[in-house]
Amino acid sequence: MPSDEYLALGVQQGRTDDLAALVERHYDRLVGYLYRLSGGDRELAADLAQDTFCQALRAIRQYRYPRPFKAWLYAIATNLARNHYKRAETRRSFPVDGRALAGLAEDADEDALAEAAEAHRAAAMLAALPQGQREVIALRYGEELALGEIAAVLGIPVGTVKSRLSLGLRRLRALLERQDGPSK
Repeated sequence: MPSDEYLALGVQQGRTDDLAALVERHYDRLVGYLYRLSGGDRELAADLAQDTFCQALRAIRQYRYPRPFKAWLYAIATNLARNHYKRAETRRSFPVDGRALAGLAEDADEDALAEAAEAHRAAAMLAALPQGQREVIALRYGEELALGEIAAVLGIPVGTVKSRLSLGLRRLRALLERQDGPSK
């Protein structure tokens, strides 16, 4: 199986099959990452993921082998998400679609409902964090990137990644304690 970096070189040379392989390999995980950044808005996450691949294709000549392709791709996704929320017309609200939840309730069993509710709760809690902490936590625990990879994605030093991760986890614990009551 060719590496992401090799496939990216193929895309630079015009091989569309290599682009399809990269999209297939990364699309679902990228949507998951953007879902966590967007506070649980699945449609927005899917739109941003599509925009990420379009932007990556437009900028593929700027990709430099052997830089890890995944870090390059996630940097594009992160910047697109940041830009989305910087626009004045964008409001930072995370509404729950009642019709979607009702449809889910009709089609799913209790375990699936509990899992969906927990995913929405986690996304909402992440949304309460400052953007930098939210990004680091989503990349570390959602995408399982190493600290050095996160630093490359966000263009910050590893020490800053560690600091944001520590502060973000501390804030998440405090949020959990407020919601669930103090741990015993």
